Amino acid sequence: MLRIGLTGGMGSGKSTVAKIFEVLGIPVYYSDQAAKRLMDKDPALIEAISKHFGDDAYTGGNLNRSYIASQVFNNEEKLRLLNSLVHPLTILDGNKWMQQQVTAYAIKEAALIFESGVEKWLDYVIGVSSPFPLRLSRILKRDGISESEALGRMKSQMDEDIKMDRCDFIIQNDEHRAVLPQVLELHGKLLELSGK
Repeated sequence: MLRIGLTGGMGSGKSTVAKIFEVLGIPVYYSDQAAKRLMDKDPALIEAISKHFGDDAYTGGNLNRSYIASQVFNNEEKLRLLNSLVHPLTILDGNKWMQQQVTAYAIKEAALIFESGVEKWLDYVIGVSSPFPLRLSRILKRDGISESEALGRMKSQMDEDIKMDRCDFIIQNDEHRAVLPQVLELHGKLLELSGK
């Protein structure tokens, strides 16, 4: 079975692309959802986050997301610290999930595949590419945050061009080319590569 990564900058539309693969019967591991689940449920992680970010990190037994966001988004050191606590567990969880899959290939969807070193456990990485202005408008619509907040979050990620250069396959999500035919073509190629 092939282990495929799916990545792209914030607002690139990688979740939309992942859902199309799911419709085609391909299992997808959503790293962000997994990280949120682990931050809410894993006792050792809860303890570590509380220790480093204080009592306000959790309210009513759940991660206080707005508090954590306010702590990390303009503070690279705190963001690195949070990532160093969450990423190793999420990677482990994702690898465990991947081993349980029985399809021709399975996908791990994550914004930070290269930043966290996950690519070394993957056979191929698909990049979802979108022009910067389009990504920004999608984030503003989706997250209901200010433009400066959105730009700050986008800036904290790897440069889009560098990220796409490191991918094996690229899906253009620029509202000019239809995404579905690109995914279908890639699906065929991956089935071929998997020998199924």
